[in-house]
Amino acid sequence: MANARRVAILATHGYEQSELMEPRRRLKEAGFDVEVVSTEKGEIRGWKEKDWGDSVAVDRALGDASADDYDALVLPGGVINPDTLRGEADAVAFVQAFDRAAKPLAAICHGPWLLVEAGVVKGRQVTSYQSIRTDMQNAGGEWRDAEVVTDGHLITSRKPDDIPAFTEALIKALS
Repeated sequence: MANARRVAILATHGYEQSELMEPRRRLKEAGFDVEVVSTEKGEIRGWKEKDWGDSVAVDRALGDASADDYDALVLPGGVINPDTLRGEADAVAFVQAFDRAAKPLAAICHGPWLLVEAGVVKGRQVTSYQSIRTDMQNAGGEWRDAEVVTDGHLITSRKPDDIPAFTEALIKALS
């Protein structure tokens, strides 16, 4: 039953607003239970175009979350958000746990930086924002320029324009 499926969105301050808010909205409309998980408690503030955007409530602190609690993980981009999270050992371990469990692991834009840090890109078909293409390739990923690339349980997209295809691929993986 779709509404029993739970999705975590891992983010912190500086997440790309559209890449958290829009997938969250679409997943909820599709009947999924979606929680924002963060290293911060309370609220985290997004980045919208060239300045700070809206805040979103954190549903669960990362220290209180387990991959066992969720059916999928979403990693929104923004430059600040994944750059901060890849320096957090708990965030990296959280991503690795989803990968080990072969649960849908979806990252968009700069979000795949966290996949690189978690060591889950090697030998996989991936995409990302153009500026981190070299990082993805250096991590052993086979980078493609496509709106969404699915390789097993790993789903990646390039940019906000790809959100519809990105979210649809995740919904399909959860169905």
